[in-house]
Amino acid sequence: MKKIMEIKKEVADVKAKSAWRKGVKNYAIDLLDELAAEYGNEYQFDNTIALENGLLNGAKNWNDYSYGGCALIYDGDIAKALCTPSELKKSENGRFNPNCRETWLDVQTRALKQAWLLIRNNAE
Repeated sequence: MKKIMEIKKEVADVKAKSAWRKGVKNYAIDLLDELAAEYGNEYQFDNTIALENGLLNGAKNWNDYSYGGCALIYDGDIAKALCTPSELKKSENGRFNPNCRETWLDVQTRALKQAWLLIRNNAE
C-alpha cells in the first residue's frame, strides 16, 4: 500500500474528461484530504479494508456516509459537483431529482463508491 500523499498524487494525475468523472475524481481527492488531515500525509494503511474504513470515518458504508451528512448535503451542491451545465439546467440546479429512481443523495452515494474504487485502484 502507498502513503496517503502518494495515493492522492496518483488520483490527481488521472485524466477525467466528463463532468461525472471530474466530480468522482474531486470526491476522491476530498476524501484523501480528510484522511490526510486525520492521519497525516505520510500514513500508510496495511490493506484496502483498513483504508476504506479510514475513508468512511465511522460510517458503515458509502450510503450511510452520504446520507449521514459526511459529504455534500444540499441537492444543488451535489448537482453542481457531478453534472454538466445542461444537466444542471434540466434539474433546475438540483431542485428536481436527477431521475425517477434516485435522489441527489443516491447519486452522491454512487459517486462516492466510484471515488473509493479510484482510490483503491491507485493505492496498491
